[in-house]
Amino acid sequence: MAYATAAALSCWESGRLRNARVLALAPARSRYRIAFNAVAPVIVLSWLVLLLPAAVSLARSATLPTLDGLRLPLAGLVLCVAHAVLGFAVGCWVPRVIATPIVAVADWITVAFTRAVLPYWPRHVSGQFGSVGYGEVPDLVTAAVPVLLAGGVAVGLLVLWLPFGPRTVRAVVATALAVTGALGAYRTASGWSATPPLTSGNVAMACAGQAPRMCVPEFDARGLPQVQRETAKALAVLREAGATEARPALITDSYADGRLHRPSTDTEWRMILAGSVGSGDATYRVVIRSLHFRCEQVPARDAHAAWLWAAVRTDQEDAYRARREQEGRDPLATELEKQVRTEVDEVLAKPAAEQSRWIGRMLDSCQAKTS
Repeated sequence: MAYATAAALSCWESGRLRNARVLALAPARSRYRIAFNAVAPVIVLSWLVLLLPAAVSLARSATLPTLDGLRLPLAGLVLCVAHAVLGFAVGCWVPRVIATPIVAVADWITVAFTRAVLPYWPRHVSGQFGSVGYGEVPDLVTAAVPVLLAGGVAVGLLVLWLPFGPRTVRAVVATALAVTGALGAYRTASGWSATPPLTSGNVAMACAGQAPRMCVPEFDARGLPQVQRETAKALAVLREAGATEARPALITDSYADGRLHRPSTDTEWRMILAGSVGSGDATYRVVIRSLHFRCEQVPARDAHAAWLWAAVRTDQEDAYRARREQEGRDPLATELEKQVRTEVDEVLAKPAAEQSRWIGRMLDSCQAKTS
C-alpha cells in the first residue's frame, strides 16, 4: 500500500507539473529541485503509511525498537522513494487522469501478488517482506535485494532525465543501471526458498541456576529461579527412582529460535517454555521431556500412567491434571484416566524398587501392531 501510494500520487504530481508546463519555463531552479518539492509530501505520506501502524503498536506495548529491527523499515523507506520516482516518470509521459489509477493498481498488484507465484524470488525482490517471527532478524542482504532492483531502475530514470549530455548516452547508461540492478537482485535471490536469509535467537534471555541452567526470554522470566530449583529437584527425584538418566546442563526456551529450530543434545535441551514459567507448568514439561519411551507408538494407558506417576513423584500432579483438562473430557478419556489413576495409586503404594521396575516396563512398552 505504501509503495502504491507513493507511485500513484507522484504520477499525479508529475502530470500536474506537465500540464502547467512548469519544467518548460526558464530554469531558475533545477528540474530535480522542482520535482523534489512536488514529490516530497507524497513521500512523507507513504512513509506514514509504512511507519504509523508499527509506531502505534510499539507505543501501546511501551517497546523501543532495536537497531536490528530497523532494517526492514529503513529498506521500506528507500523503496517508497524509488516507487515515487517510477510514478513520476510515468506521469511525465502519460496523462495523469489515465496514468494515476493504472499506476496505483498495477503497483499494488505487482508487489502484493508476488507471494502467490512460484518460484520464490519475485516475492523477495518485490519489497513485500514476509512475516518475521519472534527473535528473527532478516539479514542485510534480504533488505538490500529489493532496494537493488527498484533503486537501480529509479537511478536509471534519474540519469535519463539529466538536462545535459547526448540522449543516446543517457539512455545507454540508464538501461545499464536498471539491468544491472535487476540482474543483481535476481541472481542473489533466485536460490532462496520461501524463507529469505535471516538469523534467529535475537532475544534478550534471562538465566537462573546450575545443573540444569534454565534460560527463557526476559519477558517470561518472572519466577524463573523458583522454577529452576523445582526442575533440578524433579530431575534428581526421577534419576533416583530409575526413571531417567538425563543430566542436562542447560534447558533453554526454543521459542526464541523462530522457524530455524536447532536440535537438542543430551546436555542442552531446547524446548518450548514460552508462557509456562508464568503458568507454573514449566517443570512438568521438563519432567515429560526426561521420560524416554523406547518406541514411538506407545499405548495411551501406559503413557498416561508413566506421566502421572512422574508428576506425582515430582509434585506436578496439578500440572498433569490441567494438561488433561486442556485435551478435553470425553467419556473414553474419563474412563482412561480412572484406570490410570487406579494403577498409579497401586504402584505408588509399593516399595521404591518395585516402582523402578514398573516405570521401566512402562517406558519399554510399545503399541501393538494391527494387521
